[in-house]
Amino acid sequence: MSTVLPSSPPSLTSPHSLGPPLWLLFELTYKCPLQCVFCYNPVDFARHSQELPTAQWLRVLREARELGSVQLGLSGGEPLLRDDLEEITAEAHRLGFYTNLITSGVGLTESRLRALQAAGLDHIQISFQDSTREMNDFLSHTRTFELKQRVAGWIKALGYPMVLNCVVHRLNIDHLDSIIDMAVRMGADYLEIANAQYYSWAHVNRDQLLPSRAQLEAAERTMNEWRARLGKRMRILFVVPDYYEERPKRCMNGWGSTFMTVTPDGTALPCHTARMLPGLSFPNVTHNSMREIWFDSEGFNRFRGTGWMKEPCASCEERERDLGGCRCQAYLLAQDPAAADPVCAKSPQHHVVTDAVANAQRPVVSEKPLIFRRREESLALSDEVIR
Repeated sequence: MSTVLPSSPPSLTSPHSLGPPLWLLFELTYKCPLQCVFCYNPVDFARHSQELPTAQWLRVLREARELGSVQLGLSGGEPLLRDDLEEITAEAHRLGFYTNLITSGVGLTESRLRALQAAGLDHIQISFQDSTREMNDFLSHTRTFELKQRVAGWIKALGYPMVLNCVVHRLNIDHLDSIIDMAVRMGADYLEIANAQYYSWAHVNRDQLLPSRAQLEAAERTMNEWRARLGKRMRILFVVPDYYEERPKRCMNGWGSTFMTVTPDGTALPCHTARMLPGLSFPNVTHNSMREIWFDSEGFNRFRGTGWMKEPCASCEERERDLGGCRCQAYLLAQDPAAADPVCAKSPQHHVVTDAVANAQRPVVSEKPLIFRRREESLALSDEVIR
């Protein structure tokens, strides 16, 4: 079922009332050697194979910097699959961006890492799927664990802050103690434990991935014990899954307020997964300037502020704090991108979340096989399966 949004409201913003997109994310490619079951790339990524040429990425960088953007994430897919990564990094550095490479490590060699450092790369975040070769390689459907370990060593040796990321879920959250221990042994400065958020491929696999409350509580105890033990030696960040909250979180700190992602084909989005929303037209950098995209486009203005809200959000005393929650989650769970985020206890569709949480308390939640992020599955999954 699709919901078509009503006609576009008048522009809610102007260059005088809205700040710039401070954080810019370039999803340089959807190609990736990993096949993670929780990937946030679109489920239909195989139907979006076009990629911007280097010159277009460089033009977007210049326009974004003129607009006031200050931080650039280089992501994918796997951004190392782009041969022009060093050139894009160098231009971003020249313009004054703080640059962050978000990578699986696959495709990184010592010589390429040195070239990226020479180009001005400021920060690297490398992902692990678990603390053992067996689980890491199973969850990514690749043989990459030893490679990731080598890459982490190179990053540390070149003086970068060691930043590790591990997405946790029902299949690996019980291994948190060994995951943190692995990060300590590698000399990590930061470890982000990111509970899976259920969009895209994680939504397809939600029944197999949503942890039980007991698992989540045990993980939080483990994390707090390690935090007390380590002190300032390593910072551990822990992102709780939305489904176990009573209040929704702001979408990217507010739809179209600080963040913009540019997808491989140049589509500009106010969040990673917004392209799924029906009835919205999102601009493309090949046809529009960054200023036009940020200030004037329907896609970025649609859910800014609170004027778009309907009940129960419109009269809620929390509306300025959470801005109605996540629009993509509202669409996935309530089939209406303008609905209250069903994570919210006040949402008429809150039962969808509580039913999923109740199901997660069972010893065996689903006998369905995991669906790995692969081109074949991407082409086969229909809209009905996605929802």
